[in-house]
Amino acid sequence: MLLEYFIFGVISFLMTGAQCKETEVFAEAGSQAVLPCKGNPSSRIVPLIVWSKDKKGTIWRKEKTGLRYWGSSWSSKGTQRVQCPHFQFERGDFSLQINNVGKEDGGVYFCRVEQGGQVTQNVVTLRIIAVSVSSSGPVWGNNVLISCNVTPKPQGAFVEWTLNNSPFVPQAGITSERVDALSVVSEKATVRLTGKWTCIVGYKGNEGRASAALTVKGIINPSKDSAKVYAAVGSTVTLPCVFSPGLSPSNPVWEKLKPGYLFKPSPDRLPASFSPTSPNSQDPLDKSASLKEVGFEDEGKYRCSGTIEGQRLSRTMQLVVAKIESSIPSKKTDSMTLTCQLTDSSEVTDYEWVHMVYDLNGTQSVGSTQKGKTLSISQDSEENQGEWTCVFYGKGGILGNVTHHIHLMSGLSGQKSSGDSHNTAAIVGLSFLLLVLLLILAQMYKNYQRRRRAFQYPALETIVHTISNEREERERSRVKK
Repeated sequence: MLLEYFIFGVISFLMTGAQCKETEVFAEAGSQAVLPCKGNPSSRIVPLIVWSKDKKGTIWRKEKTGLRYWGSSWSSKGTQRVQCPHFQFERGDFSLQINNVGKEDGGVYFCRVEQGGQVTQNVVTLRIIAVSVSSSGPVWGNNVLISCNVTPKPQGAFVEWTLNNSPFVPQAGITSERVDALSVVSEKATVRLTGKWTCIVGYKGNEGRASAALTVKGIINPSKDSAKVYAAVGSTVTLPCVFSPGLSPSNPVWEKLKPGYLFKPSPDRLPASFSPTSPNSQDPLDKSASLKEVGFEDEGKYRCSGTIEGQRLSRTMQLVVAKIESSIPSKKTDSMTLTCQLTDSSEVTDYEWVHMVYDLNGTQSVGSTQKGKTLSISQDSEENQGEWTCVFYGKGGILGNVTHHIHLMSGLSGQKSSGDSHNTAAIVGLSFLLLVLLLILAQMYKNYQRRRRAFQYPALETIVHTISNEREERERSRVKK
């Protein structure tokens, strides 16, 4: 059939001066392919248009009378997969559109246009690109094969891969294979391979591409090793360990790793407040752990692991602990310095201090803010009372925060002298009253003892009364005279 069209083209060219063009077209499997065919836009003669495929016969035909015909093999469930938009005819554009192209649509197509005595012959090679993955969801650590198939295969084509729109660089010691214009990537499945894979094919100045998504199953949170988790001293923190949907992890284990071991870390003792399960999770895929009360000494690397399909999967993460250190004010100055301390500040780009104040109703509001790792404040000022929160930032935003409370005692130092004078006067007054009371009680006690001694001798008591009565009588007589 191809030879027949070639002979027909040569005869047409010799007899009528026909023109012949060859074009390469790439299309991704499942997309729409557009096969170009241009006529004479200045001609007012109604053309005869015939689209055909090598060894497949006529695909689409339009007579000069306007009648149109479709090939029987180019319809799907009553819907034609090919069309030639009539609104472009007046511009001399007779391109053929093929919807939902597949591997079987690749090949050589012919477009023959007759306008008056002129015949235009267009030869279009349609190449279908498809990216396939050996397993749609390989488990982390298993072999994965990613292939780029082109139909029909172009000899000497240039092929390259991109992963998430960036050029893919194979791991050291692993190279991509190329066999018969097929590009194959074979590596161990890791999170590094997750994302959008795109195969780019270049041939005779034309370029085509196709993509496929690859998801590696395993531990999806954290998404990579050595991810940092930030927590403040005294707070509760969750160490994430979440497996991909569809997996059934068994024998989950948590470990704390000793520092200083690069290749084979040795397990260390877990903190006292460590809990191997997260209190907020009931998902069987969530094997996260928690620390109920973080201490500054709890910082370091932790590792969670589980068994999937007989393979042990693990993920390491680093717990970074933050605290605020306060300096003791000296006698010469009443200012104190607050310092935001982290066990690892390599990812911190900025620090910000936020002052939180409360009114009588307990309503919280934001006061002043200051930049910097350290903060100097005065203890004499009541405006500095309340909470000071150190917020630390990274390239992606807020990493965490830690809060320090300033008590009211530091704010009352400005009223110390007046308060001391009032207290001294009150103490002196109370002491004087207490002394008077003691003197009165002592005198009353003496009188009581005197009476008690007199009542012990009745005769003496009679004599005392007689003498007292006689003295009163003499005094009365004197007064009468």
